[in-house]
Amino acid sequence: MNRDRLKKELTNLGIHFVLISGALFMVFPFAWMILGSLQSYSEVTTGVFLPEAPLWSNYGDVILVMNGSKPCNFDPLNPFLILERERGCTLVRYFANTLFVGFGTVLGVLTTGVLAGYAFARLQFPGRELLFKILLATMMIPGELTLIPNFVFMVWFPTPESWFATALNLPGAEPHNWIDTYYALIIPWIATVFSIFIFRQFFRGIPNELFDAAVLDGATHSRFLVSIVLPLSKPVLITSALLTFLGTWNALMWPLLVTNSPEMRPIQVGLRSLITEAGTQTQLLLAGATITIIPIIILYLFLQRWFVEGISSVGIRG
Repeated sequence: MNRDRLKKELTNLGIHFVLISGALFMVFPFAWMILGSLQSYSEVTTGVFLPEAPLWSNYGDVILVMNGSKPCNFDPLNPFLILERERGCTLVRYFANTLFVGFGTVLGVLTTGVLAGYAFARLQFPGRELLFKILLATMMIPGELTLIPNFVFMVWFPTPESWFATALNLPGAEPHNWIDTYYALIIPWIATVFSIFIFRQFFRGIPNELFDAAVLDGATHSRFLVSIVLPLSKPVLITSALLTFLGTWNALMWPLLVTNSPEMRPIQVGLRSLITEAGTQTQLLLAGATITIIPIIILYLFLQRWFVEGISSVGIRG
């Protein structure tokens, strides 16, 4: 009995050692980033881990550099003034763009994911399984291969307002493509195979008895989806929303291709303004990266329970 207990304790000790080692390995880059953001340029470029004297002024310098060496002015009587290019704060504008694009993309992904996932899970139509397999197969296509076709489409396709103005022959109407617009930042990403997959897996795990009872009460598929399925799907909704928002927040290549003006750029593209031909102030770049990651950490801390529940639910259903 003592030998079995000792074996169990040694096993638990080994498991905890592996988990703690993995946690430290994952946390180290974040610790290095935060500590590096408090160092001087000479310290961060010579490999010093702990700053001799923390330079909290680096965070203020980041905001100043991004704003063209001009201080940010906030007027309580006109708070939206801070979003303007000349008199506002560029960093705030970057954050506002990222939030707008993120929430717009999340709304689109949830809408398409729920509708397509429900169709693949509950509706019967010819070729359903084959179509779903083809859809899953597209996940094997590297995202880099779709950049050029998507960019060509952005250049060719007119914005809705310019199309209507041209069609109605309004004065001063001229075609305008999607480059440097929110359309290009949001529309191409409002449907993802992964979100459709996790919704389909979750919806397949909902008992058929619930649908049969709803049909007896006169409910249609749309009523069943809105009144019964969606209230049960909070974990997977939050999981899909969080992963989508995180991907949008960290996007760099696509926004860099389709935006030209600072007024349209999200935060990750804005960080590139800290990289100049004269050189890179590494400590400022680390401070800017720290600023951008704080909202994501706060968001995850609030939603982690539903996130874990959603991932586990998708893993054991269907």
